[in-house]
Formats: sequence, C-alpha cells, structure tokens
Amino acid sequence: MSTERDGGISDSQLRELIDRMRDAASAYIRGDARRYFAPFDHPDDYTLMPPYGGDTMYGHRIHRTDEALDELSRFFASGEAVLDVHQTYVSGDLVVLVAVERQHGEVGGYPDQDWSLRVTIVFRRDGDRWQIVHRHADPLVREIPFDDFARIARG
Repeated sequence: MSTERDGGISDSQLRELIDRMRDAASAYIRGDARRYFAPFDHPDDYTLMPPYGGDTMYGHRIHRTDEALDELSRFFASGEAVLDVHQTYVSGDLVVLVAVERQHGEVGGYPDQDWSLRVTIVFRRDGDRWQIVHRHADPLVREIPFDDFARIARG
C-alpha cells in the first residue's frame, strides 16, 4: 500500500481509520449491520454506487431504521472479510481508500461463496468523527472476457 498525502491527517490517524474500516467490513459480511454503521457517519450528501449496479443511492435513502438494520443482518447470515488496501489518498480532511474486500459468506440465502468486491471509499473528517461520503463497489475482482463485459453493458 502506498499513500499520496496532502493534508493534516497523521499516519496513525490513517491507520486507525483503515483498522475501523477493516472491522466494519468484517462485521457487515457476518450480518452485524449495527457494528458496520457504528464507527462512521453517513451524512445527507452520502452517495453509494452499489456492487450490483443500478442507480446511485443518495443520503438517507440508505436504510438505517431498526427494521432495515434487522433485515440487513438477516440477509448476511455469516462470513469473513479481509480489507486489502491498495492505495490511499489524503487531502485536507478527506481520505480515499482504494481496496479489495476479499470476502466470502452466506448472503441472500445463497450457500457460502466468494463475494469479494473492488471498492473505492471516500471519508471526510468532521471534528472527531469520520463520515463515509462515497462508496463505489463492484464484483469485478477477477477479469472477465470482453464479450461478457459487452453483454453486461448492453443490459
């Protein structure tokens, strides 16, 4: 992992942020939605480009009610994740992680399988809290043939 730096975030603060994200990713695949959301705020200007495609989701359209968290926790029955950070960028109060969440688990009623994702996550420091302001994920951890890519692009 290498870091491009232009800001007031120290190496130890960056390591702590990455450790929190590693714990959060692991909690999510295990079905512990509350632990996933606890270390980070998701502000009104948060954007999510989900791994299954479709429209970008904004702000509080991300499910945070008790019922939604319970449903999310049931959807992810069990699993393990390792956050493999490839690059970090630091500028002012922003941090960008470019990583692969190498994970497997029982998700959506499917038996245990690989659910690894390439992710780009943008964090913003707000006082003593971190906000996730953008997350983009896709399942293209392994290269696919161009014909398959073209078929997906056509819809």
